[in-house]
Amino acid sequence: MYDLIPHIVNGLTLGLLFALIALGFTLIVGVMEVINLAHGAFFALGAYFAVAVIGGSWFSGTEFGAWWLGLPLATRYVVALIFGPICAAIAGMVLELCLRPTYGKAPLYGLLLTFGAALVIEELIRVFWGTGEQSLTIPQTINGAFLLGGLIFSKYKFFAAAFAVLAIFLVWLLLERTPYGAIIKAGSHDSEMVRALGYDLSKLRLAVFAFGACLAGLAGITMAPIWGLRPHIGIDVVIPAFLIIVIGGVGSFWGAVAAAMLVGLSVGISGAYAPAWAMLSMYILLILVVGVRARGLLGRKSALEN
Repeated sequence: MYDLIPHIVNGLTLGLLFALIALGFTLIVGVMEVINLAHGAFFALGAYFAVAVIGGSWFSGTEFGAWWLGLPLATRYVVALIFGPICAAIAGMVLELCLRPTYGKAPLYGLLLTFGAALVIEELIRVFWGTGEQSLTIPQTINGAFLLGGLIFSKYKFFAAAFAVLAIFLVWLLLERTPYGAIIKAGSHDSEMVRALGYDLSKLRLAVFAFGACLAGLAGITMAPIWGLRPHIGIDVVIPAFLIIVIGGVGSFWGAVAAAMLVGLSVGISGAYAPAWAMLSMYILLILVVGVRARGLLGRKSALEN
């Protein structure tokens, strides 16, 4: 059991980061009623833009580039944490504008459009950043390892877990303690009622899509030092995000968080004993949960249960 502690810590960290990805996904699904297959691409975009900001690749060879690279790495990292999600949010807004002609039509139209957008973004990443694997440099203060109770732990994983907890808490405050959150939640239950109350549904959808993409980009920056960064990483991310919202229950905030923690723990613990089964474990978890409770852990009652 003592040797299992590092794997539990890794699983909890992974679960918290998965929650950050899934929350943006579940907001978009709840309000837009669109399964956004480009969500993983926003995850990748946020991380790649952060790499460009930290490395100063866009203005290398210029006086500004020399000045920028002369700044402390911690300063450039903080700027990247802000700039990357903003760029992902802008890309999300562009995609939402492209999605508007599909509203009111068969869900397949939106599904195919977001799938195509994911492929386009992946190819753009290859054009601008290359096909090889990239690394996101992190400040020395959160890099390296430390010894605790005779076990070695990664400083960055503790930082990533704490950062994810803070981000999840702030998202919860926005949704539960602000009028904007009340409008978003109302839109996920009955968008036509929101329109009847005088709110601009188009602006709401645009804002929610941007916010969801922003969360994905933030998760990408936080997870890149753990997972690495490659053009097709968006595909690796969108599948767990989709599984999490199904396990937790579509539209449920805490359901997504709980499901993400379960998925993270299942991957982390199974990886300790059977690494080949690590990723497969989350699919087994999906079957077990949905087989017992079709609506997911905290989801609303589904037609499947009638």
